[in-house]
Amino acid sequence: MTHPAGESTGAAGVAAEVLRALAESDGTLAVAESLTGGMVAAELTAVPGASRSFRGSVTAYATELKHTLLGVDAALLAAHGAVNAQVAEEMAAGVRRALGASWGIATTGVAGPDPQDGQPVGTVFVAVAGPWARKSVRLRLNGSRTEIRRESVRTVLELLSSELRDNARRQDTEQNGGI
Repeated sequence: MTHPAGESTGAAGVAAEVLRALAESDGTLAVAESLTGGMVAAELTAVPGASRSFRGSVTAYATELKHTLLGVDAALLAAHGAVNAQVAEEMAAGVRRALGASWGIATTGVAGPDPQDGQPVGTVFVAVAGPWARKSVRLRLNGSRTEIRRESVRTVLELLSSELRDNARRQDTEQNGGI
C-alpha cells in the first residue's frame, strides 16, 4: 500500500486498524521513537480506546538514550551511529521489553535539514519486534522534514499492521493443525 508523503488520513486509519487487531488478539504495543519525536504515539493515542492495547512510548532522540533506556548495543551505536537497521530493531525489541508489551515498533533516521551519521536526509529505518521475530525496513524518503516524519509514522504503522496480519495467519494455521 503506498500513499503520497504527508497524506493526512493514512496514518490515522492504519493506527485504528492496528489497535483493533491488537485488541482482538489481546496484544499490547510499545513505541520507541527518534526522528518522529512522539508522532507515532500521538497517532495511536488519538484513536478512542487506545488504552486497551497501547502501553506507552519512549522518545529517545539523543543517541545515548537509545543505549541507556532501550538497551541498544553501545558498540553498534559507536560503529554505525543511530541511523541503522539493527539499531531500529534493537530499539523495537528494547521498548517491547522495557514496557512489557507483546509488540514493539521503532523509528530512527534523518529528517533534516542536515545529514547524520553519514546518512543523507530522508534515510529512515522503521522496525517491529514481536513474539517470533524482528523486522526492519529502510526507507529513502523525499520531501520536507515534516513530510519525512509523517511518512515514517505511516510506514512503521503499516509494517506493524502487516506483521499482525501474518501473526494472525500463523496462529490460525497452528490452531487448524498446520493445514
